[in-house]
Amino acid sequence: MLARLPLAALVALVALVACSSSKDEAPAKPASNRPPIEAPFWGPDCDPLVPEHCGFPFPSNRWLVDDAATPTKKRVAFKTGALPKHKGLDTDPATWGDFDGFSPTGHLMTLLPYATTKGLPSQDDIGKSITKDSPTIVLDVARGELVPHFAELDVSGRDKEENTFLIRPVVRLRDASRYIVAIRRVVDPDGAPIAPSPAFAALRDGKPSSDPSIEASIGARRPLYAEIFAALEKAGIPKTDLQIAWDFSTASRDTLTRSLVHMRDDALKTVGADGPPYEIVEVTDNPNPYVRKRIKAKMTVPMYVEKATPPSKMVRGGDGLPKQNGTMDVEVLIHVPNAATKQPCALLQNGHGLLGRKTEGQNGYLAKMADRGCFVAFSVDLIGMADDDQDVVSEQIIGDIGGFKTSVDRQHQGLVNELLAMRLMKGRFVNEPAIQFDGKSAIDPTRAYWRGDSQGGIFGATYVALSTDVTRGVLGEPGAPYSMLLNRSVDFAPFFFLLSGVYSDAYDLQLALGLVQMLWDRTEPGGYVRTINEEPLPGTPKHEVLLHIAYGDHQVTPLGAHYIARAVGAKNVVPFLREVWGVPAQTPPFSGSAMVEFDFGTPEAPKENVPNDQGEDPHDLVRELEVAMDQEAKFLKEGVVAHFCDGKCDPK
Repeated sequence: MLARLPLAALVALVALVACSSSKDEAPAKPASNRPPIEAPFWGPDCDPLVPEHCGFPFPSNRWLVDDAATPTKKRVAFKTGALPKHKGLDTDPATWGDFDGFSPTGHLMTLLPYATTKGLPSQDDIGKSITKDSPTIVLDVARGELVPHFAELDVSGRDKEENTFLIRPVVRLRDASRYIVAIRRVVDPDGAPIAPSPAFAALRDGKPSSDPSIEASIGARRPLYAEIFAALEKAGIPKTDLQIAWDFSTASRDTLTRSLVHMRDDALKTVGADGPPYEIVEVTDNPNPYVRKRIKAKMTVPMYVEKATPPSKMVRGGDGLPKQNGTMDVEVLIHVPNAATKQPCALLQNGHGLLGRKTEGQNGYLAKMADRGCFVAFSVDLIGMADDDQDVVSEQIIGDIGGFKTSVDRQHQGLVNELLAMRLMKGRFVNEPAIQFDGKSAIDPTRAYWRGDSQGGIFGATYVALSTDVTRGVLGEPGAPYSMLLNRSVDFAPFFFLLSGVYSDAYDLQLALGLVQMLWDRTEPGGYVRTINEEPLPGTPKHEVLLHIAYGDHQVTPLGAHYIARAVGAKNVVPFLREVWGVPAQTPPFSGSAMVEFDFGTPEAPKENVPNDQGEDPHDLVRELEVAMDQEAKFLKEGVVAHFCDGKCDPK
């Protein structure tokens, strides 16, 4: 679902796409593959390990300071110069001052001038990345374990010379944990190893350096790097051929989840078992062949943001936690299927697509599934990422990127609204006269489930992790983290066009995505996937999910769905289209989480961080299939993963 933007931006996008090619030849390089730069080049706000760009490497513990008040005893304290400028203006580092570590889901990045991908672990040989021979290493320091990942160069920018070196972990990193990143044996187009920066060479080889951050008596880095090199050596990674290495630490789970969990608990306590009060706004009989009644209701829920309309920041109390700020009215759209006139049906909450609306599927796939599977389907807008938020999100992108924190605040409220809608439907709405047939309610409140596609599948993972009323959900075309999804989605091309006018180079754009990921971890599934069933949130049951994936998807890369599948211990249902690293195969029927890939004949996506634009986009096709609907219903109602496809799921 493509977000709507001004026509001028969309027209100019054509020029951007024309300039963004992953197939261009490598740029000519000078005699040295590390152009000489006087040190210190950038000054005290920057890290001399990468003199060509101030904010790299990222994330890095160079930007952590001691803080006894946080769970990790650390706090993020970016220097202004290390953050990307937007249209020449500084980004305010205070936006990230309440983080006690970096994202456990984001990409790791640096710059190696004229690097190629030769020999790097790719998305097709992830297993290579956890061997001692891998050119790229991500080490869990406490456990001494190598983290599976793939490495790539950013080819999404307009300038071929601006290829950020990206490392993408394919599993969620542990909270409040320290990691070391090490890179070696990366070569230029002529096969020559990339030279390390003078600062890193001095640390690695024990040579003098003119940089004060290395030689100063206070805060000197030599003792730190002696520790880093020792940890790598213990893991079987010698320092002799390292081109760069650095460490970073992830944020605590409390820092990422406490606001949303507090809001959930406070809101559910406020409304009680009956759910929030409501009133009927409109009832439409027989709007389509599948639905007997379509009902618009308005529920009144606790509000934790300044106002109901965007932009709106979260209101916090003296303890720093979200605080109720009156109430807001939220419209709930309810579809009572024909099947519910004969027997009570289960509840099925639906999540809409990118910056969309609750009306999605009301006369199509959702209505058909509701009648076919006997579900009373309902939905609300996910405020913060709904249609009403489009203009605000666009404005935040072209300003200080920290402004996106306001949208994340609204997403907190949006997720709580979704949870309260389920509580309403399981509670007082069961006795609503408008859904009585022959003296019986259309709703069976003992059976309640979630399903969503695209954004509804993405944020659906967060919803399921949080829910105390739902234990099973279907995630259609899902993915995480957003920092991996965005470059690979056709939906975000207009936003990248806007970003390209804000940031002076492609390096800054990737750095901005890393900074946004830190903010987004508090609502997007990257921050919550481990809590779905492996490490449940306080007072929360374990959940199971079924992932439906479109092979070759143009809008949400299947790489993101595989990330979620690994986090929840999902099985790859046999017969499958392809093996997926870290997702073991299993023959149905079985219980537990699972993933199924559907092949509509679309070519496989490029192996680089650009969208797939070949063939028909299969993104919205899975949910239309009756075999997919039947598999969903079986899983939701019985907790059983069964196969309804005739062989592999390739309905092409």
